[in-house]
Amino acid sequence: MTNFIKIENKINSYDKKIQVSGDKSISIRCVLLASQAIGKSKIYNLLESEDVSNSLKSIKKLGIKYKKYKNYYEIEGLGINGFKKKKFTEINAGNSETFARLILGFLVNYPGVVKISGDKSLSKRDFSRITIPLSQFGANIINSNNSLPVKISGTEYLRPIDYIEKLGSAQCKSSIMFAALKTPGITRVKAKKSRNHTEILCKHLSLPVVVKKRKKYDEIKVNKVKKIPPLNYNIPSDISSSAFFIVLTALSKNSKLTI
Repeated sequence: MTNFIKIENKINSYDKKIQVSGDKSISIRCVLLASQAIGKSKIYNLLESEDVSNSLKSIKKLGIKYKKYKNYYEIEGLGINGFKKKKFTEINAGNSETFARLILGFLVNYPGVVKISGDKSLSKRDFSRITIPLSQFGANIINSNNSLPVKISGTEYLRPIDYIEKLGSAQCKSSIMFAALKTPGITRVKAKKSRNHTEILCKHLSLPVVVKKRKKYDEIKVNKVKKIPPLNYNIPSDISSSAFFIVLTALSKNSKLTI
C-alpha cells in the first residue's frame, strides 16, 4: 500500500508579522547568570522549551526563586555564592548538554556535593573536556567513563588556570569562564573560534572579561568578579526556528513576512 499526502488547497498569499521564540543557548546562559546576580533579573523572550525548563527547575533546587509574568521571567539571584548550601543536591539536566556543562562552572566553590544527571542520550556524551579543566581550578569531581552522572564538590581554595580550548566548543569555553569569575587572579583561555554568547552577555553586564580576537582563536582573560548586577535582557530570537517560516514565504507567491 502506498502512503501519500493529499493537499486540498494551496495557501493564499499573505503579509504577516511574527515573533519567534528566543535562542536556547542564550536562554540557558541568562538563567545561569541571573541565578548568580544580586537582586531580581528580568529576562524577556526566554525560550519555553524542555531544556530551559530543566535549567529553571535546577536553579530552584539550589535555592533560587523565579516567577513567570506575562512577557518576562523574573529570577531572584542571591549573589555569586548564593546557591543554597546543602550537603547533597541532585539535579537533572534532562537532555541539555549546554546546561549540564555550564552549571559545573558555577559549582567550583560550592561547599556541598552536587550530582548532575541526564537522560540516556546526554549520559553518553563526553564530559572530560569540562571536568579536566574544572579540576585544575581545584574542584573535586567524580565521574566514570568521562560521562554523566557527575558529582562535584567545590573548594574555597580556587586557583586560576591557563587553558587552551582546541575543539571550538562554546560550552567548554563558557564553563571555564564561569569558574574563572569565582576565582582569585586572572584565568587565561586561548579558545578556538566558537559562538560568543557568553562574551556578549559578560560585556552587557560589565563583568571583568577581556577578549582579544585573533584570526583563528580568541584570547580571553577573566578576573574574579565581586558581584554580578541584575540582568535585564531581551533574548534574540532563534534563526533556526525562523527557517520554516522563511522557506514557506519564499515559496509562496506574492507573500511577505516580517520576523
